[in-house]
Amino acid sequence: MTSVGFDLDMTLADTRSGIAAVFDELAVRLGVPFDSAAIVRRLGPPLEMELANWLPAEEVEAAADLYREIYPEMGVPSHTAMAGAYEAVEAVRAAGGRVIVVTGKNPRDAAGTLKVLGLDVDEVVGSLFAAAKGSALARFGAAAYVGDHVADIEAARAGGAVSVTVATGPYTVGELRDHGADVTLGDLTEFAAWFSTWREHHELR
Repeated sequence: MTSVGFDLDMTLADTRSGIAAVFDELAVRLGVPFDSAAIVRRLGPPLEMELANWLPAEEVEAAADLYREIYPEMGVPSHTAMAGAYEAVEAVRAAGGRVIVVTGKNPRDAAGTLKVLGLDVDEVVGSLFAAAKGSALARFGAAAYVGDHVADIEAARAGGAVSVTVATGPYTVGELRDHGADVTLGDLTEFAAWFSTWREHHELR
């Protein structure tokens, strides 16, 4: 059985409109001119890292708490599935594999997003970024990890998984390749074909 890990934001789910809406609301409540358009162009790092670009260090924690208070009702409902997301999950399931979502998004909102989208996964681990994702990937035996960020390449390395990247986030195929990804795809619509070939190769070894 081959388990595959997936990142969530901009890999399985297009969360840009939801995140932008929450930042816009946060701007009104805090009186801070967040540029939500710029923020959603660089999704990946933890919320606190993004807030630190806009707020004094001592205000970040409270702002993060307020953001997460707003998010379930304002952010989650507007999320949509990335092209090929359902097919990618089904490809793993059809091969007898387990689907593991390991994301920087907090567990509650990650699970809420997956529920809204109707994506059936086996495990969800949240609030992890970059190499910190590796322990979860290793714990669930993920043979590959799919993500859109260069930090997801670090995650795959740390978890002993094949790094599969999709150019649907802030990086191009070339940039992901230059950062050392094992596999670079344009988007998840290319995943099923790659996975089928890769799985056959592994079974023959």
